[in-house]
Amino acid sequence: MRIYVGNLAYDVTEDELKEQFADYGDVTSVSIPIDRDSGRSRGYGFVDMPDLEQAEAAILALNGKSYKDRKLTVNEARPRAEGDFRGGSRGGGSGRGGRKF
Repeated sequence: MRIYVGNLAYDVTEDELKEQFADYGDVTSVSIPIDRDSGRSRGYGFVDMPDLEQAEAAILALNGKSYKDRKLTVNEARPRAEGDFRGGSRGGGSGRGGRKF
């Protein structure tokens, strides 16, 4: 199960986040997106736990828990909505530069 973790302190590392969840079971991956302009965390992350029961136990235990003076928001990550485009070029057009041929 993919788990969303919100309201993270900006200095939380992926290893620290993994430690919080490892108390409840196997963690296969952790990611904390970094803002490309500021170079710091965006204040949220994702944790992947393969065992559904362990993941649900972690969510119940950690949601609302204070960590580094921040109250965590922990829940099952929702899949991106179709058409939710984040990244890459968003420009449109034909690539002709507006010239007539």
